[in-house]
Amino acid sequence: MRRYAFLLIVAAVVAWAQLPNIPPNSIVNGASFAPNQPISVGSLISIFGTNLSTSLQHADTVPLSKSLGGVTVEFVNGDTRIPAPMLDTIPPANQLNVQVPWGIVPPNAPAQTVNVVVSVAGVGSSQPAPVTVGPFSPGIFSTGPPAFRAIAQNNSDGTLAQPAGSIPGLTTHPAKHGDVLIIYATGFGAVDNPPPDGAAAGTQSLIHTLTNPTVLIGGITAPLIYSVLSPQFVGVNQLAVTVPDSAPTGDAVSFQIKMGEVTSPSNVTIAISQ
Repeated sequence: MRRYAFLLIVAAVVAWAQLPNIPPNSIVNGASFAPNQPISVGSLISIFGTNLSTSLQHADTVPLSKSLGGVTVEFVNGDTRIPAPMLDTIPPANQLNVQVPWGIVPPNAPAQTVNVVVSVAGVGSSQPAPVTVGPFSPGIFSTGPPAFRAIAQNNSDGTLAQPAGSIPGLTTHPAKHGDVLIIYATGFGAVDNPPPDGAAAGTQSLIHTLTNPTVLIGGITAPLIYSVLSPQFVGVNQLAVTVPDSAPTGDAVSFQIKMGEVTSPSNVTIAISQ
C-alpha cells in the first residue's frame, strides 16, 4: 500500500511538472518585448514560459482562430473570460503570440490586473498568471537582435529607412529631413471602432486610435500625420510621421513612441541622411 501511494505521488509530481507554466513578468508587448511594462487591449503580445505548446504552428487565416495546435489562451477579469486570438505557438522558444481581446477591460480604463491561463489539449492548464492591462503599451516592430532596426517605410518608394544593405534581401536607404515615414507598431490602446477580436481592420474605412502617440526621432518630436489600425494585419498599429528638419542624422538614430506614461525602448533605430 505504501509503495502504491508513493507511485501515485510520483505520477502527480511528473504530471504537475508537465503542465503549462507562465513565470512572473513573462507576458510582454509582442513588438518590443519590454519588461515591466503593461500590455493593452487589441495589441499583439508574447507569452513566455514552459510547456506552452507541443508543436510549431502559425495562423494561416484571418480572422485568427481562438485555438492553435491544441493551445488556447484565456484572459480572465473577474467574471469576464475571453479567449484570445492565436497567432503562433513556438515550442523551441516556449513562446505564444496572441492578441489581447478588445473587451477584457473598458476603453481607456485605468491600469488593472487580469489573469491569463494557457491550456494545452491532452496536457492541462497553467495556473492563472497576472498581468497589468493599461491604456497604452507602445512597441515598435523591428529587426534584431543585435541591431533593432525599426520597420519604417520611406513613403516615397516603399523601402525601409535603414542604412543601405543593412537588411539582407530588402532594399534599404536612409530617410531625409522632410520625408514621410510609415511605421508599424502595437499597443496603442483603444480605437474609435474596434474590429472583432482576431480580425484585421480592413480597407473600407480607417480605424483611428482614440489617443494620438508622440513620436520621437533622436529625441525630437516628429509631426504626426495619422495613427490608425493597419488595414492588413491583426493587432498592428500603423502611423505616419514627417522626419523633422532638426532630427539628428546617422545610421542608428533612436526612434521612440510615447503614450501616456509609457515610452517604447530607445534601442530601436532608423537611418537619416542629409
